[in-house]
Amino acid sequence: MAGKVDAQLKILGIELPKAAPSLANYVPFIKTGNLVFVSGQLPMRDGTLQSKGLVGHSIPVEEARAAAKQCAINLIAQAKVACDGNLDCIKRVVKLTGFVASGPDFTDHPKVVNGASDTMVEVFGDAGHHARAAVGSSSLPLGASVEIEAIFEIA
Repeated sequence: MAGKVDAQLKILGIELPKAAPSLANYVPFIKTGNLVFVSGQLPMRDGTLQSKGLVGHSIPVEEARAAAKQCAINLIAQAKVACDGNLDCIKRVVKLTGFVASGPDFTDHPKVVNGASDTMVEVFGDAGHHARAAVGSSSLPLGASVEIEAIFEIA
């Protein structure tokens, strides 16, 4: 039987991918106490990077916002593995940190990371509201336009 969060994902038309393995010498997530720290997720879908380049130059804000949403979906997929398949064990999205590849003149980082923040609230309701940082970066792994990491509180 699907839980509340799985039902909400279905309503939103979001299908979680298989959680991706780490690409280097780190783990996809760490559980400690009642927290799950999920490593930074790129906007990957079906093994393909969905958005590559500098936001505000080669990538428009709306495309980067969609990429941030894909990062959030990938974060939720990792959290599902951490919760042994039961997303209802997530009590709260504690914090997101979003990295946006951009030039020094770009200042709309929050608009980009809202793609992930809005997704967390749509999926988890009030428990999806979180603390956040939106940071500019000169480059990201694989040339990605966005990377986002998360901290979840679990039951």
